[in-house]
Amino acid sequence: MDPDRFATAPERWTPASWRSFPVRQMPRYPDDAALEAVEARLRKYPPLVFAGEAERLRLQLAKAAQGEAFILQGGNCAESFAEFQADNIRDTFRVLLQMAVVLTFAARVPVVKIGRMAGQYAKPRSSDEETREGVTLPCYRGDIINGPDFTEAARIPDPARMETGYFHSVGVMNLLRAFANGGYANLNKVHKWNLGFVQRSPSGKRYADLANRIDEALGFISACGFDAAAPQFNETEFYTSHEALLLPYEQALTRVDSLTGKWYDCSAHFLWIGDRTRQPEGAHVEFLRGVSNPIGIKVGPTSTVEDLEKLLQILNPKDEAGRITLISRMGRSKVRTHLPPLLAAVQKTGRTVTWICDPMHGNTTTTADKVKTRSFEAILDEVIGFFSVFQEAGLRPGGVHLEMTGQDVTECVGGAQCLTEADLAGRYETFCDPRLNAEQSLEMAFLLANELTGCFAPALEQAG
Repeated sequence: MDPDRFATAPERWTPASWRSFPVRQMPRYPDDAALEAVEARLRKYPPLVFAGEAERLRLQLAKAAQGEAFILQGGNCAESFAEFQADNIRDTFRVLLQMAVVLTFAARVPVVKIGRMAGQYAKPRSSDEETREGVTLPCYRGDIINGPDFTEAARIPDPARMETGYFHSVGVMNLLRAFANGGYANLNKVHKWNLGFVQRSPSGKRYADLANRIDEALGFISACGFDAAAPQFNETEFYTSHEALLLPYEQALTRVDSLTGKWYDCSAHFLWIGDRTRQPEGAHVEFLRGVSNPIGIKVGPTSTVEDLEKLLQILNPKDEAGRITLISRMGRSKVRTHLPPLLAAVQKTGRTVTWICDPMHGNTTTTADKVKTRSFEAILDEVIGFFSVFQEAGLRPGGVHLEMTGQDVTECVGGAQCLTEADLAGRYETFCDPRLNAEQSLEMAFLLANELTGCFAPALEQAG
């Protein structure tokens, strides 16, 4: 394969050009005709997001690269059709708003809110198969591909699930837009929810000072005569994201913007390439190089400087600010040693990228009963380590990427609730990876607020 093809012939890209490249993490559908029929119908359906929205997000991500904004990305490890309920969507949206208020006050910059919602239905897997009690079946790859039940029928990849996933995403987007613009995101209301959290949290006294300062700031704003019903206080911008894993689905929802002639993947505002599919010569990179959405790249312990430089050239040859977000997922034991050389290498290229921290995937463990979990303390430690790497480099961190839910699940141990492995059976509901529950997510925001104050202090002093 010609290593210079990306730089010399970008015009060769089409939404379908990925099909001639090596592809990983893709299901094998048993019926090609059924797959083609679903793709044909999806190509005719309305887009889930619009080019102008994706461009607005790109500009905000560019600000985060300069330390002028902070990104909060969060949601389920993998959405499920079974959890398609208004209450679940509302509760996760609500917790993200609550976290954003705390982080905004601490960093004194806008917080860009991105949900792992309305499309996060596919998951990469470490193995193509799963064996239980001597029975081997294809692994579960997310509801948009197959079912979680350990039966032969459920595990057969079914293209009709792509259509179901699209309509579920339509419903989620409809609710998110209503919540974001219909008064539910009112700043005073969100802060009152946070005060309730502080009052009931076992560690509430630790957060009372910050909560009281936010309360005083809102009181001052009100006393100055600002209208609490004004859009700045009553509405919010909220974006959606998912891993661009199932390429037939992504291709079918790719559209040309009538104003600019650029291609956009209209399944979400922000798409990312996972740790298992970021090969420079791979199909996923080929697909995403041609769409104009802001793109994330997971960067783990196996990432090399050489591959990272190739990816930046392939995916952003014009070095467009806000186009690329690098999502560090090192693990608490490696972030302080593995991240600095990668950060330095990117700085040396002179390219503009936004860095955020995914402290979830490098900190997954398994109990003696073979239940996957994550430690709240390990998650927190990785974010703090990420922040410290940037402070030492004289830079400001761009944001955090969390797997979390607004539900009171028991999937991650630790935190103020002091959840232990014995508590996991209480409400362990994930089909994939463990998530922070609502209380743990809010606690994380309050704890990170102190760290952010230190990270952004130089900018605040300069502004003063």
